Amino acid sequence: MKISLIVAVYKDYQALNLILEQAAKQTYDSFEIVIAEDAISQDIPELVSKFSHIDIVHCSQEDSGIRKMRSINNAIRASTGDYLIFTDGDCIPAPDFFECHAKMATRGTILSGRRTNLGPGFSTRIRQGNLDTAELANRYLRYYPQVALDGKEGHAETGLCFKPDGWIFQTFFAKSKRSTSLLGCHFSCFREDMYFINGFDESYGETALGDDTDIEWRFRAAGFELKSVKHATTVFHLYHEKRDRFIPEEEALYHTMLDRKSNKEYQAKIGLK
Repeated sequence: MKISLIVAVYKDYQALNLILEQAAKQTYDSFEIVIAEDAISQDIPELVSKFSHIDIVHCSQEDSGIRKMRSINNAIRASTGDYLIFTDGDCIPAPDFFECHAKMATRGTILSGRRTNLGPGFSTRIRQGNLDTAELANRYLRYYPQVALDGKEGHAETGLCFKPDGWIFQTFFAKSKRSTSLLGCHFSCFREDMYFINGFDESYGETALGDDTDIEWRFRAAGFELKSVKHATTVFHLYHEKRDRFIPEEEALYHTMLDRKSNKEYQAKIGLK
């Protein structure tokens, strides 16, 4: 099964370089990287040229405000994988990231993961090349106390991962009924399932509603089940200051979303088709 990793990127080319480096170290080799750039730059083509041994597709669009949903839909259309994994451009995948999603993929199910929030100390070490993310993932139990102390956003425990078909995961996590929500920086689904709901809804404009809140309820309304892959694999989120943006129309669009939800209108108004 071919996987397409769709990476939403906006100007953090250093982090994208780290993602591509870790893609080259994955334990699963049938994949492509599809870069969903919400801008047009010369930096990414130059960066991609360094990774000629990886199948990479670069999609870009004019930088005209935040149009992340449109950018991701463009990347979905350009992808060729049977299975789609979504992440953000500041999230570095663990070495077994593709393998875990491939093993746990099930028809009618959306896999929803978490992210391990790194603090400024660990993020700087990784960006400067003083710590490899694969090393952090493979020896996370050793690093865990330091990550927990360094991080400001919590959830350091999400980096404690176990093989999805192994005894620990099967005993303590797989069979337990774990409620989960969908995070735009870490979820996956079959290609046809994303087309079934018509992709991400671009009608929410610059708001973050379409990134996870909207698409989660639309998947559920369409009959799909969400399954947690927490403690099976993770992405390491690089620290940055929170970007607070006031969007005047956000409240009105939120109520629009609630109306659509009550009517079970799970097809995106402006989407893939």
